[in-house]
Amino acid sequence: MDKLAEIMAHKRREIAPLARTVPEAELVRAGAAHPRPPAFAAALRRPDGRLAVIAEIKRRSPSAGEIKAGASAVGQARRYQAAGADALSVLTDQAYFGGTLDDLRGVTAAFRSASPFPGMEPAAAPPCLRKDFMVHPIQVLEARAAGASAILLIVRALTDEELKGLQSAATAAGLDALFEVHDEPELERAIRLGAKIIGVNNRDLSVFRTDLALSERLIPLVPTTSIAVSESGIFSGADAARARAAGAHAVLVGEALMKSADPAKLIAEFRAAT
Repeated sequence: MDKLAEIMAHKRREIAPLARTVPEAELVRAGAAHPRPPAFAAALRRPDGRLAVIAEIKRRSPSAGEIKAGASAVGQARRYQAAGADALSVLTDQAYFGGTLDDLRGVTAAFRSASPFPGMEPAAAPPCLRKDFMVHPIQVLEARAAGASAILLIVRALTDEELKGLQSAATAAGLDALFEVHDEPELERAIRLGAKIIGVNNRDLSVFRTDLALSERLIPLVPTTSIAVSESGIFSGADAARARAAGAHAVLVGEALMKSADPAKLIAEFRAAT
């Protein structure tokens, strides 16, 4: 069993006790019952045309091990906001990445409050992606209630029917969906399903090997009507420049920013990439 299959099997067992039918009307009510989150897709198309940066909160990973053990999700979010991140990605998987749904709740609650971010209006808060292994619409409800603006859908890990169901659930709840792909057939599936945001994961989740050439190969194939994101393996301005040259609108960066003593400098380097 490869690593992604192992993680997905664990996630399905984890979600099984919570699984139930989630009517579309319930998703719509959930969208209306909670404060409207900032738009994720809109944040990735910067008006100045520069590369947008999705800054990730990630304490550990199967590939890197411990990255920043015990890091405060809210504290890291504050650093990213001050550094000018366009959007955030919050890991909520505990078993493999050390995150929790409470991390997402805490971050979005902090952004809705005036006191943790003096002088910042709530509308200026960066939108948050719930980064997890989505398998059931109940997780979409959780994401919306926790203040997320978007969910992640890993194309390799889901059938077309599952992708359609989760995409429809996200739309009903007022969330965007980031379709993550790793090869041409997965990209073709995402396009066929009408994905508006397509992320190319440069890391093969089966074996956790990273290659930026994947973005260079796949992003030029993303329709111009969709937003293209390069994920994983971005550590320097030169890496970001490769993604930008391939046509990426945004990069998603976790490990490099979690370890950085100066996230603002690093984000500026990414954004300046041409």
